[in-house]
Amino acid sequence: MEKLNRKMSDDFILYPEKILQFGEGNFLRAFVDWQIDILNKETDFNGSVVVVQPRSSDKIARLNNQDGLFTLYLQGLKDGKAVSEHMVINSISRGIHLADHYNQYIELAENKDLRFVISNTTEAGIYFEESDKLDDRPQKSFPGKLAAFLYHRFKAFNGDDQKGCIMIPTELIEGNGTKLKEIILQFASLWNLGDAFVKWICEANTFCNSLVDRIVPGFPKDSVQEITEELGYEDELLVVGEQYHQWVIEGPKWIEKEFPIDKVNLNTFFVDDLNPYRVQKVRILNGAHTAMMPVAYLSGLDTVAEAVCDEVVGEFVQELIFDEILPTLDFPQEELRLFANDVLNRFRNPFIKHYLMSISMNSISKFKTRNLPTLLDYVETKKELPRKMIFALSSLLYFYQGKRNEEVIPLADDTDVLQLFKELWGHVTEGTKTIEQFAKEVLGHEKLWGMNLNHIAGLTVMVAEYLQQLNQKGMKQALETLVKERSVK
Repeated sequence: MEKLNRKMSDDFILYPEKILQFGEGNFLRAFVDWQIDILNKETDFNGSVVVVQPRSSDKIARLNNQDGLFTLYLQGLKDGKAVSEHMVINSISRGIHLADHYNQYIELAENKDLRFVISNTTEAGIYFEESDKLDDRPQKSFPGKLAAFLYHRFKAFNGDDQKGCIMIPTELIEGNGTKLKEIILQFASLWNLGDAFVKWICEANTFCNSLVDRIVPGFPKDSVQEITEELGYEDELLVVGEQYHQWVIEGPKWIEKEFPIDKVNLNTFFVDDLNPYRVQKVRILNGAHTAMMPVAYLSGLDTVAEAVCDEVVGEFVQELIFDEILPTLDFPQEELRLFANDVLNRFRNPFIKHYLMSISMNSISKFKTRNLPTLLDYVETKKELPRKMIFALSSLLYFYQGKRNEEVIPLADDTDVLQLFKELWGHVTEGTKTIEQFAKEVLGHEKLWGMNLNHIAGLTVMVAEYLQQLNQKGMKQALETLVKERSVK
């Protein structure tokens, strides 16, 4: 059977390259690139996406082999009805593998049509890497790569104010655009790029904060054969997402003249302040995802739907949201409950198999961003520890031991994080450290959490107790004990 390519698409169009996209993963393709496809078909946007990969992957080669095309299945409730539909997305012009074709990347900076930079490098991606150098090919960090790109563009157009870019990062950190700009300016200082470049960054470029929302399970590995037969062609970049989507962009309204999202029927819009949207979504939806992942996976479950439909895990997730997350949010509780119920229904989407392992990447930084604020706010307002959130934290630490019974867990995180947990759990296994010592050391690792968590009264003892239970009883029994505590009360 033939692979998907431009010859098979009657309406294939190669648009001018207007967008540089850092990330070739499932989410950006099923969310951003899908929306660009709609803009091209329904407005005069007339632009394509050039994809670069921030980390090693073979998806760029597969993307180029398919002429940038891929099939997107959207499944779930649409206008109140259960709908499953698919489409071929024609918005990516090409992919660039930075390690092999860095020159193509630099040449793109000289493209007069380029206007937007969009990224999704996970919560761990927007950071300052002091070892990055301007002449690295490529730099290690995403902001380092972008700083080098922008500097080359600045030089190529002699500092022309009309050739700046509009940056719209989608990483789930607070003030993602603001933070990215700060780091770009740090590199400008570190690399001595000059006052003129700094002025150009600040005056000719726009850094937007943004918030994204769509559940994207990714490649449908369980049904790919059936789908391939239905399509009549092979697509190695098939991706599945839910129907629901929202993109909130904090930035000036004039951007809509160039990015005419107001002209199409999409739940994407510009606001003056996205913080209310961010806090609600990140803490409830993303927070629940991150908290449930190790608990459900170590319970022997594999998907989000299985987790929320499981009698014990489902009760844990629901109580975590309603008893510990919602009370920390400064919004009308009835509105929060409606949002939370909608989230749980989205988790139960019968069309979608959202694998827990697909949301496990960089879970430590995700917990820090999504769940630690809830834990801290709960302690401050309730003057007690949120037991289920702390159980989730303990389960995550246990997950990083790297085993589910005898099965090896393919942990995906920064090398430094994986090495730390390998060493610490190795000491426990060898008997040179106790569980209590492990808990104290990992909670005190400020680089992981941004603070010493041992300073939270009672936290270290509770985490050690839960780790002991997980070690001695296993997840199912430890979780049943926790869930029964509430019913006894």
